[in-house]
Amino acid sequence: MDPITALLDAPRAQGAFLLRVTMSPPWSVRIEDEAPLTVVAVTSGSACYVPDEGDPVRLVPGDLLLIARPDPYLFADEPDRPPQAVIRPGGRCETPTGASLELPMRQGVRTWGNAAQGRDTMLVGTYPDVGEAGARLLRVLPSTVHVHGSDHRTGLIAVLAEEIQSEGVGQASLLDRLLDGLTVTAIRHWVDSPAQRPPGWLGAGADPVIAAALALMHDETAEPWTVASLARRVGLSRAGFARRFTTVVGEPPMSYLTSWRLALAADRLRRDDAPVFRVAAEVGYRDQFTFSTAFKRHYGDSPLAYRKQAA
Repeated sequence: MDPITALLDAPRAQGAFLLRVTMSPPWSVRIEDEAPLTVVAVTSGSACYVPDEGDPVRLVPGDLLLIARPDPYLFADEPDRPPQAVIRPGGRCETPTGASLELPMRQGVRTWGNAAQGRDTMLVGTYPDVGEAGARLLRVLPSTVHVHGSDHRTGLIAVLAEEIQSEGVGQASLLDRLLDGLTVTAIRHWVDSPAQRPPGWLGAGADPVIAAALALMHDETAEPWTVASLARRVGLSRAGFARRFTTVVGEPPMSYLTSWRLALAADRLRRDDAPVFRVAAEVGYRDQFTFSTAFKRHYGDSPLAYRKQAA
């Protein structure tokens, strides 16, 4: 499994808040939902993304915008338009004075806006949680990734635009997977852009040896890896492998592996009530005490305290 795939498996949409938004000018919506990751695709008309800090970005049909921070921002037909609605955590919609807009803004199946057939339409999907493994990815992404329609060839926007207005068996799961596809498209575009300098573990595919080592770490996390055993598997000397890995990835092999194992463990602890010893074994720790010590050093809480706090 390549690094991008491994990390993108973490922020998978699970019952994501996904809407088709239809607006007629003038319109302006302030977003304060605290979502860690949001995907916006414009399907007709236009829209302006206006962060609290930074320049506005105008989106046109086919454009894709990935917002990888929970900071508030504005979406409007014009960047200087005062907000007419505010989106709170959980997708709750209110006027700026706090009156509910839930019912007046509903326009049909998964459709929301000030007009049933507005000039400006977009698909908006928010991830309520990306987990610890996903957070590793978001920390290295810029706050926004803007992909112009002319710079991608994905047909997922059109497919999602059609499917979001349908109902059927498994529909929610299908929409989640389509949203994931748009997320992958945006991140892959950013990684492949010559103007960007993604961290080594995201661009490690350019080095087949280090890519193979990362794949071993991601695919066989429970293995008792050492620098020597990883070096043997990729055909390098121990010293040569350690030096090359650190140069490409930006940190030593065991440091990367430990962070990855603990992130997977944190997500497992949040997801279910599996015994700590089992979680430890699944991520490569043969001894629960060693795992608990490493986990507390990294996250500041014991595994059980972390699970309780997350719940």
